[in-house]
Amino acid sequence: MSQVQIGQPVPDFELPSSDGTLIRLSQFRGRKVVLYFYPKDMTPTCTQESCDFRDANASFGEANAVVLGISPDPVQSHAKFIAKHHLPFPLLADTDHKVAEMFGVWQEKKTFGKTYMGIVRSTFLIDEQGVLAKEWRNVKVKGHVEEVLAAARP
Repeated sequence: MSQVQIGQPVPDFELPSSDGTLIRLSQFRGRKVVLYFYPKDMTPTCTQESCDFRDANASFGEANAVVLGISPDPVQSHAKFIAKHHLPFPLLADTDHKVAEMFGVWQEKKTFGKTYMGIVRSTFLIDEQGVLAKEWRNVKVKGHVEEVLAAARP
């Protein structure tokens, strides 16, 4: 499967959501979709990023955009993360990292000399027709949500 490209339609995908339902990308046609990929529930930076998206959720709604978080964590972990931090949007479980691979965010990483595969923090803005409009890769959390919101606004 080739990696998604700006200006190209994003292939439809379906992932289990934190509430137990299956969510398809295509169900949001007519709205913008903010997909943010993050490495792990309950970790400090991922919590900060998710809470920043939470705090801006109403503004994304005003911009006709829906926010979806994706990580390789299982649905049960997502449900706890949502409950603890009162996240108002679904978190999707990409446990086999197929969607992360489609977006090119499942990559080799290094921490303290140890090499492993994991999510590179990234966000993607998909327009109302399902076309990739903008991407942010190797995201630094501070100020990121404001930048994504500015791009989502008409």
